[in-house]
Amino acid sequence: MTRIPDVGDVVGEFSLPGGLLSEDTFTRGQYALGEQRGNPVVLAFYPGDNTPVCTTQLCSYSDGLEALSACGAQVWGISPQDVDSHEAFARSRGLRIPLLADTDRAVARAFGIAAPVIGLRRSVFVIAPDGTLHWRHVGTLGMRFPSAATIAEQLAGVTTG
Repeated sequence: MTRIPDVGDVVGEFSLPGGLLSEDTFTRGQYALGEQRGNPVVLAFYPGDNTPVCTTQLCSYSDGLEALSACGAQVWGISPQDVDSHEAFARSRGLRIPLLADTDRAVARAFGIAAPVIGLRRSVFVIAPDGTLHWRHVGTLGMRFPSAATIAEQLAGVTTG
C-alpha cells in the first residue's frame, strides 16, 4: 500500500475524467492537477455517489463553495464511480463542484487511501499553489468528514502563508 502523503510533500500529477454541472448543463472533460498549479486545490475523496454520508458531504461542500472559492481554490470530488454516475448524482443534488471518476482507484492508491470493499477511505487533501500538500484529513471511520468551514480555514492558511 502506498503511504498517505505527509504535509509538505509534493503531490504527484494526475488527470481524471469528470464533469461539472452549471445551470442545466453537465460539461465533461479531463481534470489535470498540474493545470491548477498556482492555485490551491481541494481534493475530496468519497466512496460513492448517492449514498447517505457522501451525499451529505458533497452537498455541504457545494453549499459552501463561495467560501472555498473565495480562497481561490478549486474543489474536486473524486470517487470510483464513472462519469455517467457522477452526472446523475450532480443533477439529482444540484452539486456545483466537478466530480471526477477514479474508476480504477489509481489516484486513491497514489494517495494511500484505497480500501477493500468501500473502494477508498473518505479523505480531504488541500494542495497548496506550489503543488505541495498543505493539509489532510483521512477518515478512520467512513462517517466523518471535515466541514466546508474547516477546509476554508485551511485554505486561508495557504493563501496568506
